[in-house]
Amino acid sequence: MRLAFRALGGAAGVAWRESFPLGGRDVARWFPGHMAKGLKKMQSSLKLVDCIIEVHDARIPLSGRNPLFQETLGLKPHVLVLNKMDLADLKEQQKIIQHLEGEGLKNVVFTNCLQDENVKQIIPTVTGLVGSSCRYHRGEVCERPLMFLLDTPGVLAPRIESVEMGLKLALCGTVLDHLVGEETLADYLLYTLNRHQLFGYVRHYGLGGACDDIASVLKQVAVRLGKTQKVKVLTGTGDVNVIQPNYPAAARDFLQTFRRGLLGPVMLDRDVLQRSPVAEP
Repeated sequence: MRLAFRALGGAAGVAWRESFPLGGRDVARWFPGHMAKGLKKMQSSLKLVDCIIEVHDARIPLSGRNPLFQETLGLKPHVLVLNKMDLADLKEQQKIIQHLEGEGLKNVVFTNCLQDENVKQIIPTVTGLVGSSCRYHRGEVCERPLMFLLDTPGVLAPRIESVEMGLKLALCGTVLDHLVGEETLADYLLYTLNRHQLFGYVRHYGLGGACDDIASVLKQVAVRLGKTQKVKVLTGTGDVNVIQPNYPAAARDFLQTFRRGLLGPVMLDRDVLQRSPVAEP
């Protein structure tokens, strides 16, 4: 299976890849065993809470959300907090909200928990939703109004719907890199940046231009960062130590740089938004 898109002409008239190979990847093993335990604990705790606050990454507002929350929407007040909004391209924020409203989510708060006033909207929103219902006294959050928090571990859905969704989750750090492969993730990131015509990586690493070949990009990144390694090569005259680019180290830096927002804001769910019908006014 391949993920396809319309070819884009980018810098200097380059035509980017039209698809990304998705076949042959075992998505099932990307769900760590400890998350299954956390999911069961979360399910058993639901009867103790008056309002659910779901925190999700704003770069993937429509992908990878746990269906457990969707199953309880009609039973419990629910607030979706889309955090890391500073790392997300929110040009289509209204369309995101409309899409989520179509799924029954009417209380959505975009935040940057490190430095953002929007975080202060959460408690008033929860207070309004809980209303006059009985509140259980647990870990205290604030005194005015009196509110308590029951925290749970972050867990994925037990079944990742597709390889594409799994790659998006992994780019956001939700799936461990080594389960997917750092160079595979770096390649998917490069594919995504190029098809969205986001060339911040060229400026950040001082490359000669945009490129769609991950081996070439990682080689340039490794050389510029001094990430090299000695490799023993067998020749007709004996073993010879050769200095080669450290591709895994370069891929790791590429991913970390993206996650810190140094390549610019990105909306990984742009393809989902483009397929989403526009709501009638």
